[in-house]
Amino acid sequence: MIRAVFITLRLAIYSLLLHKLRTGLAVVGILIGIMAVIWLVAMGQGVSYQAQKQIEDLGARNIIVRSVKPSDEGSAASGRSFFLEYGLLRDDFQRIVTNLPKGVVEQAVPIREMRKELRRDDRTVEGRVVGCTPVYASLNNLRLERGRFLEDRDGEPPENVCVLAATTAERLFPLEDPLGKSIQIDRDFYVVVGQTAQRDPTAAIGGSLDSQDYNLDVYIPLQTLRWRIGDMVFTSRSGSREGEIVQLSQITLTIADKDQVYETAGIIRTLLDKYHPRQDFGVVVPQELLRQAKLIEMMFNLLLVIIAGISLVVGGIGIMNIMLATVTERTREIGIRRALGAKRRAIIEQFLAESVVLTGVGGLLGVGCGFLVGPVVRTVRDFAQRLFPDMMAALPSVIMDLQPRIAWWSIAASLIISIGVGVVFGIYPALRAAYMDPIEALRHE
Repeated sequence: MIRAVFITLRLAIYSLLLHKLRTGLAVVGILIGIMAVIWLVAMGQGVSYQAQKQIEDLGARNIIVRSVKPSDEGSAASGRSFFLEYGLLRDDFQRIVTNLPKGVVEQAVPIREMRKELRRDDRTVEGRVVGCTPVYASLNNLRLERGRFLEDRDGEPPENVCVLAATTAERLFPLEDPLGKSIQIDRDFYVVVGQTAQRDPTAAIGGSLDSQDYNLDVYIPLQTLRWRIGDMVFTSRSGSREGEIVQLSQITLTIADKDQVYETAGIIRTLLDKYHPRQDFGVVVPQELLRQAKLIEMMFNLLLVIIAGISLVVGGIGIMNIMLATVTERTREIGIRRALGAKRRAIIEQFLAESVVLTGVGGLLGVGCGFLVGPVVRTVRDFAQRLFPDMMAALPSVIMDLQPRIAWWSIAASLIISIGVGVVFGIYPALRAAYMDPIEALRHE
């Protein structure tokens, strides 16, 4: 059996080498088709990776646990004064971090937010004071324009330091560098150690996330906020006075795998329900972002299937044309073989072997060239940057940072496709040769 296969392949190679140019062109056609599949899949994977990375940066892997004011305990009645205690506790944060399975949570950030009047000499700004930890900056993609962000040492022991957002710094220090200077919050003064860059406000997405403007913030260590300002907020509106006691406004958790977001959110609800009978918290999962990430992944997979299908059809048509031409040229040879007793099966096997050898060699060479996608893309991009620096500088960073990612399944699929093309599109020419009338074949000139 093995010997027969070897002989058939040897005859196929010998027959193909009789027409080197035609065989070479056929191999190049398959090579280009398979290489195109690998290159396009690699580019598609690179684009898909960056697109999903951007979506994840928006918070697709985040679970947001928020304090919610109970609806049955509204504002204080006119002329009355009382303090309403509700929301997340510092113990809740420890409870969540301790009880979730190891490796599920990448980072967990406790946050306390409140509106305060920020003062610098005779200038005042109504802004949002955010008590947080150093991880808050990376969680919300905040970039520093000058100085540094909060560090762990700032909260142990609590230090009166702060980081100003762009608009806050501009309004309090319109003509000077804020670093090293102080601002006043309530009765305490805080030294400015950093300033974040201007950032566009984030829009609410599908009702899952609230819109936020980070440009009027001031960030202080969470421990400093607890000791200097405290958990109590007192407000007075239209003759009514009310106070709230809230330890944490929000806990944001980043999950390692976005497929575990829903399951982890359920565990968090179960952990907190026991300690919050009034349901004074809410668990927000960015469902729209998760659906969008899944949709993009499905769209790219569909695109790759279409690309593979087009490559299959185009390559197959080329192989079929070449094999039909070969059958026509070798009509007399086929008639002689049939007259000497060759079975139809032998004729079919020979022509299928030639077709498979063509596509197999082209497929292997195409796979080899497929690994060049990374160096070629980088070379072209560097060359374009030297020739057209202004045009390349105007391109989005997504394009400039695009890195092809070779999918190993595309290599296996390409080899299978190449052999499949040889078999599928070689069947008709092989059957046409095998079922040719020997007498008519012998008469062929």
